[in-house]
Amino acid sequence: MKRMIIFCMLFFCSTMMLTAASPRTLKYKQIKKKIEDLQTMVKDKDAELLHTPENFVEGCLSTAVTCFKKGVQKLQPVSSQDKVAFHKAIRIVNRFTYRDSGEHCESYETKTCESYEKKSPKEFLKSFENLMQMVSKVHSSWMLSDILQIITDILSLHPYQQCLVFTALQELI
Repeated sequence: MKRMIIFCMLFFCSTMMLTAASPRTLKYKQIKKKIEDLQTMVKDKDAELLHTPENFVEGCLSTAVTCFKKGVQKLQPVSSQDKVAFHKAIRIVNRFTYRDSGEHCESYETKTCESYEKKSPKEFLKSFENLMQMVSKVHSSWMLSDILQIITDILSLHPYQQCLVFTALQELI
């Protein structure tokens, strides 16, 4: 009974960790918000078309991030009134870094930024926003798999070792 209560507490704490936003998740949300803001501030008519990555491959998102960061440099504000807010949003988006394993990039990695179709700045930003949603989902799934792995490891221990873990957890609580 005691073990069951501690297991329930462990499960509750792990779900609370998932619902609490990590600093990285908050950063992704901030960048996504700035991309949305840029969509209203960017010059779309008579603007340079930008190479726009699409059909992102999980495990190979850093290549697309690099292309978007290059393209963001070419965006222009729609009016001079928005220049300060526009440049601030560009700076925040440019600070975004993302690294993934690169395991699934065999055919995808050979693509250069210039090999993607050119699209309008608003379409470019919409695709960037879609990439940010995918990055956020990948990050969340990594956190969930880490927590589930810890719980699985605890449950796969010998009952005596489980008892030691539960005793240690009980002392923490």
